[in-house]
Amino acid sequence: MEIREATAADTAAISETARAALVLDAEQAPSLVARLLRPPQGRRWRVLVTGDLDGVLFASVSGGDGSAGYVDLLAVASGSQGMGRGRALVTAAEDWFRGQGAAEARFAGNPPCYAWPGIDVRYTPAACLAESLGYERYTVAWNMTADLTADLSTRPDLTRLAGKGVSVHRAGQADMGPVLAFVREHWSDNWAWETEQSTGCHYASRDGEILGFAAWGARPAWFGPMGVAEAARGLGVGRVLLRRCLAEQRAAGLTSAQISWVGPLGFYSRAVGARAERVFWLYRKDLR
Repeated sequence: MEIREATAADTAAISETARAALVLDAEQAPSLVARLLRPPQGRRWRVLVTGDLDGVLFASVSGGDGSAGYVDLLAVASGSQGMGRGRALVTAAEDWFRGQGAAEARFAGNPPCYAWPGIDVRYTPAACLAESLGYERYTVAWNMTADLTADLSTRPDLTRLAGKGVSVHRAGQADMGPVLAFVREHWSDNWAWETEQSTGCHYASRDGEILGFAAWGARPAWFGPMGVAEAARGLGVGRVLLRRCLAEQRAAGLTSAQISWVGPLGFYSRAVGARAERVFWLYRKDLR
């Protein structure tokens, strides 16, 4: 089976293959492809396709020591599944990982530019393929869903925060530099990159010092990242930032939002009644 590196001329066909394969995400498939085609500067990545363009695989190598290679997205058109295309693509990706010096291959998200945290458990054939190729499940991740038709008011919280000297703002172009510096200082370059890609960003400050931030729209229906400086936790800043972002997503015409790769399950449940809904298995395989 012919496996080759994709060219710019293949982009439209790759998007259509992703749309046909990702039956649970058909509407988002083109934007997923576009996102993966614009990774952070310096990332090593490759797009592999079958000769008939009915199968596509996005692969990348982790930053830093480059010890892990990631299958970022694997899609085989529904009418061409079960014929070995997925297996051939993964095998070719593993060869590329080895050539890049990676000791491990993963079916997992490679932040900050990724499709999902891992394999959605509802895409059962993908999980079966990974396991048949010797990949072992090593952890579980999940997204939460926020209902945007719910009450997202913030007026009482804003009044309470103002009494403590805290104000909340939508980040304009002039604000993004300080916000991104805050994100890098307290979290990571990965979060800063995602925040920079966002459609909307809000931040809280007191006496000119940024206390927390929240962003949405690095992917259209997704919320995040969000963080509050440790010294400011407990003030209720996160709840306000979250609700303001979700309200903007509602104004953009969405009825629900995905909170990606959630850590604090309880916070989102309490703050907006979000529910854990989309579950992902993360797999890895030793390449040595």
